[in-house]
Amino acid sequence: MKAAAYARYSSDNQREESIEAQLRAIREYCVRNGIQLVKMYTDEARSATTDDRPGFLQMIKDSEMGLFSAVIVHKLDRFSRDRYDSAFYKRQLKKNGVRLISVLENLDDSPESIILESVLEGMAEYYSRNLAREIMKGMKETALQCRHTGGKPPLGYDVAEDKTYKINEHEARIVKLIFEMYASGKGYGDIIHKLNQEGYRTQTGRPFGKNSLHEILRNEKYRGVYIYNRSVSKQAGKRNHHKSKSEDEIIKIEGGIPRIIDDETWEAVQKRMSKNKKSPASNKAKEIYLLSGLIYCGKCGGAMVGNRRRSGTSKALYVAYECSTRKRTKKCDMKDVSKNIVENAVIEHLEKNVFSPEAINELVDKISEYAKSQSKEINRDIKAFTDQLAGVQTEINNIVAAIAKGMYHESMKAKMDEIEAKKANLTIKLEEAKLQAQTHSPTPGMIRNYLQKDADIKNKSLEEQKCIIQVYIKKIIVYEDRISIDTIVDLNGGAKGI
Repeated sequence: MKAAAYARYSSDNQREESIEAQLRAIREYCVRNGIQLVKMYTDEARSATTDDRPGFLQMIKDSEMGLFSAVIVHKLDRFSRDRYDSAFYKRQLKKNGVRLISVLENLDDSPESIILESVLEGMAEYYSRNLAREIMKGMKETALQCRHTGGKPPLGYDVAEDKTYKINEHEARIVKLIFEMYASGKGYGDIIHKLNQEGYRTQTGRPFGKNSLHEILRNEKYRGVYIYNRSVSKQAGKRNHHKSKSEDEIIKIEGGIPRIIDDETWEAVQKRMSKNKKSPASNKAKEIYLLSGLIYCGKCGGAMVGNRRRSGTSKALYVAYECSTRKRTKKCDMKDVSKNIVENAVIEHLEKNVFSPEAINELVDKISEYAKSQSKEINRDIKAFTDQLAGVQTEINNIVAAIAKGMYHESMKAKMDEIEAKKANLTIKLEEAKLQAQTHSPTPGMIRNYLQKDADIKNKSLEEQKCIIQVYIKKIIVYEDRISIDTIVDLNGGAKGI
């Protein structure tokens, strides 16, 4: 088997294993299991709750090329601490014929193992969010003092030694020019041309564009208002800088930062921007298809894709899933299926077979038993490594005792080096086994809480419903008279009539 290694180091936890240690463990795993390591991907100081990871995304892209048939990580939380992102990217790998292997979490393809893996990912996600919440508390205290909370300061400002903002006179000239030109009626094109002509660049050294101008012209800091916690939280790994939180969540302090733009210019700019703002066209509304990548045609086996059209004399909107083979080649006569009908059927199926009290009770028992069986194997490994280490230590003690009695021989040094190397290797294996025992010990209560937080799937937002479906559904096949729904663990069968 050919495999790729992925290692990540997060700056939010300095005690996490370094990239070098992760790669060493992965190499040793490959040697033990006869796996050929052909590629290594790394991301330094990158959080697993975001998909802004160049090495990770390159690995996902390369998985399409058939270079490797497995991706190996040291722990599952190195792959992702967001269970929905994890499910999405694992599905991408599976589609490309690539499996995910964890050195520390010895999981197989059984339904119980799949759920246990999701529980472990959920626990890692909880840890990550709890850590972020604690960090946020400290940052809010800093914000209330109008101090810099991290990242690059806005164009026109530097950060003083006491973490307050101070004006960068060179950059402030750029900001003033942008505001003055826009307030006088100049468009983005004229402003960009002028800035480029004068040789001005953004903080990243790039020419100015429309998006960067928009962000500058909307930034209240330039009129002396300190602002923190404006952007909405990350969704699917990304932060939406164009969408603001509610006013009661945002920290805004008038006069908390040195002013660059006067009120008259600021008001003129905001008035013109509001006037030019275009209302979004209703026909461009984004449709969310909950079953994307999971739903297939029962006649030809092709993927079914979302289709949104208006038909009839009333031009009523009809949203459905249609067979991609029929759409592309006309070689399949499978009829479209209503989006609402098939999506509601899937949600009802999950409510009954995964999230009902009876189903949750049965799943908790199954997963708990599976976790215990895994722990027994791990505990046997811990005992074996401990016994071997004791034997190695006895050998070391015997050599040291012999040297102390004057029985030194040159061969003893080589023997001691060999034994010390064996001891170091066993110590690593023992620590890994202990860590593995911890990660495979979720209590029944933890498992139950994990399952129950998605049980009210009908009351979730469309984005949340899609994420939950991506986690628990393996495949949906639509026939003319029924829908076959295959979950990662199915207690009561998966066929429903249409």
